[in-house]
Amino acid sequence: MQQVDVVVRQSLSSQVPLINQISEYIIHSGGKRLRPALVLMSGDLAGGVTPAHHELAVIIEFIHTATLLHDDVVDASDLRRGKSTANHVYGNPASVLVGDFLYSRAFQMMVKLQNMRVMEILADATNTISEGEVLQLLNVRNIGVSEQDYLQVIHFKTAKLFEAATRLGAVQRQASPAHEEALATYGMHLGTAFQLIDDVLDLTGDSGKIGKTLGNDLAEGKVTLPMLYAIQQAPATQADLVKQALLEGQVAQLEQVLEILHAVKAFDYVRSVAQKEALLACQALDVFEPGAAKQALLDLAQFSVSRQQ
Repeated sequence: MQQVDVVVRQSLSSQVPLINQISEYIIHSGGKRLRPALVLMSGDLAGGVTPAHHELAVIIEFIHTATLLHDDVVDASDLRRGKSTANHVYGNPASVLVGDFLYSRAFQMMVKLQNMRVMEILADATNTISEGEVLQLLNVRNIGVSEQDYLQVIHFKTAKLFEAATRLGAVQRQASPAHEEALATYGMHLGTAFQLIDDVLDLTGDSGKIGKTLGNDLAEGKVTLPMLYAIQQAPATQADLVKQALLEGQVAQLEQVLEILHAVKAFDYVRSVAQKEALLACQALDVFEPGAAKQALLDLAQFSVSRQQ
């Protein structure tokens, strides 16, 4: 990961000072770097980490960072990772355009690798992520959304980049089709579990630890699984209150909404779904022999559902 940081700094260079300034601000704002780590970890399991894996890890991180810049503009967010968002500091136009720069820089880097399979995976992933963003937009304040619809958004918007990260680790080592698919499946289920827990923490976490204001999803009208479950399971009067809070973005009613969610054990349900996804991720790795590299990925799957931030 230290080598990844070196490549990040080298690759952010631009003749435009504002691009350098915003890129540095967002890249070094304290993220988990989970997606680039997955490129390295999957590469390690598939045969060992190479310099090309460091490049791929940075490409994945740039794509992820670009989506964050655009997300924060769309959601009008002013806090991420405990810091003011780039759009809050520099304005929406600059954030959108620097997000575009990071996307295009990522594609410049992948072309230099001269691997058509890598380009295919990343082109498909970025296109799917964009579809997920639009699907999420269509579902805003849509209290009729189904659990299947919600999971589709997660698969497109979040889990797809996890899947790309783990698949690329294998592809760069020319792993067998079985090993490549196993790592890709691991990434998809891990990403799904990770987002499910994110949706729980948005409502129950410590705002100081998770780095954002609690109830963001409620304020933005995002119908996440905890609220969807409560709408389906709570008595009619309470379900109507949750629906109304979502339709109007009533963060002032967050305490009442939380009482309802706790009463119907919505968070327990979502955590159980996340646990199943983590288990499926671990089972996907059964094709690999035991070892430190495999154990690290198994441990990460458990961390994804037990974390508090």
